[in-house]
Amino acid sequence: MFSRFLVLLAVLWLLPLPAAATNRAKVERQFQDWLQQEIWPEAKAAGVSRKTFKAAFSGVTLNWDLPDLVPPGSTPQVPKLQRQAEFGVPAKYFSRSGLDGASSMGRKMLQSHAGTLSRVEAETGVPGRIAIAIWGRESAHGRAKIPHNVFRVLGTKAFMSTRADYFSAELIAALQIAQAGHVNAGDMKSSWAGALGQPQFMPSNFLKYASDGNGDGRADIWGSEADTLMSIGAFLAEHGWQKGRDWGFEVKVPPEVSCSLEGPDQGRSIADWESLGITRISGRPFPAAERDGQGFLMMPAGRYGPAFIVTPNFYVLKDYNKSDLYALFVGHVGDRIQYGVGDFTTGWQGLDRLYRSDVAAMQRGLEALGHDVGGADGLVGFKTRRAIGRWQESTGKDARCFPDSSMKSLASN
Repeated sequence: MFSRFLVLLAVLWLLPLPAAATNRAKVERQFQDWLQQEIWPEAKAAGVSRKTFKAAFSGVTLNWDLPDLVPPGSTPQVPKLQRQAEFGVPAKYFSRSGLDGASSMGRKMLQSHAGTLSRVEAETGVPGRIAIAIWGRESAHGRAKIPHNVFRVLGTKAFMSTRADYFSAELIAALQIAQAGHVNAGDMKSSWAGALGQPQFMPSNFLKYASDGNGDGRADIWGSEADTLMSIGAFLAEHGWQKGRDWGFEVKVPPEVSCSLEGPDQGRSIADWESLGITRISGRPFPAAERDGQGFLMMPAGRYGPAFIVTPNFYVLKDYNKSDLYALFVGHVGDRIQYGVGDFTTGWQGLDRLYRSDVAAMQRGLEALGHDVGGADGLVGFKTRRAIGRWQESTGKDARCFPDSSMKSLASN
C-alpha cells in the first residue's frame, strides 16, 4: 500500500502545472507589459522620472489576494462574502471593544493634542473630537500596522479590478508623491485599498488635501501627528463641513413615519421632521440653532436598529468613507470622546447574516420590479434600504427597510 502511495506521488510530481497556475503566470507577464506600455507613458506625462518609476515597481508582482479582481478574460462577479466591515452587519461594527477602545484612547489624544486641535478647528471649522475619531478609526492614532506595498496594490487593482480607471488614476498620483520626494517609494505602505499614512488618504487626496500642521513647511501624514490632524480637517472643510452644526441626533421614529423616507435626497428642515412626530431619543428638544437647518432621516439597519436625524455634516463624513456605518461611528465616537455620551438608546437587533451575493440577487429582483437600489452590488446602502421598504409597503407588508432571509424569493423575479 505504502509503495503504491509513493508511486502516485511521483506521478503527480511529474504532471504539468495546473491550468490556474499556468494562467496566472501568463497574466503576470501581461501585467508587466501593461506597466511598461500603458502606465509608464502616463506617468512620464505626469512628470514622473524613469528612475522613480523603476524604484516603485522593482520586484512588484500582482497581489491575487485582493478583493474584487477581474483577471483578463473573466467576467466581473459580486463576491459571495462581505469583506468590508463598513458594509456588514451594523452590530458587529459597533462592538463593545471597538467603541470602548476608540473612546478611551480618543480622550487621551484629545488632551495631548489640544493645541493642534485648536488650530485645526480655527483654520477648518472641524471640531477636534471629529478629527480625533477619524484618526482613531483609520490608523488607531498612528499605531496600526499598514502592511501593503502601495504600488503592488494599486498596480493590481488598476490592471484587473472592477474600478480599473479609478485605481489607474490613483497609481499615477502615488508615483507623483514618490517623485516629489514626500516619502521614499519603498516606504509607501498602504491598506489593501491603496490608502496611505495615518489618515489613510488615497494618493489623489494626499495631493489635494495633505496639510502642514506643525509649521515645518511639509505635509507628512506618515510621521507627523499634527500634519495628520490638520490634513483630516482640511479634507472635511473642502468637502463642505458646516461650522457650528452637529453631525446628527439619535431619534424616535413613530410607526406612522415610513422608514422609506430615508436618504440625502429627501431632506427637510429639522422642524419639519419634528412636526411628523420625530423626537430626540433623549427627550431633549433639538437645539434651536439646528431646527431651521436641513436634516435627513438615516436608519442604517432599517427598523432593526437606532434611527437618526443627521445634518449635511454627516454626508461630509461619508465623503471620507462611503459607508453610513463609518460616518455614524465617527460621529458617535466623537461625542463619546468629548461629551461622555453612552451607547445608542436603541440597540441593534439580530439580523440575518446574508451573503453579499444573496443581497445582490435581492437587489436585482427589486430592480426588475422597478425599484432603484443604487446598483446590484450586494451593499445595503440607503437606496437599497428604502427600496425594500417601498416594496414591503406595496405588498402589504410591515416596512422594515432592511434585507432578511425571507426576501430571497425576490432573487427569482
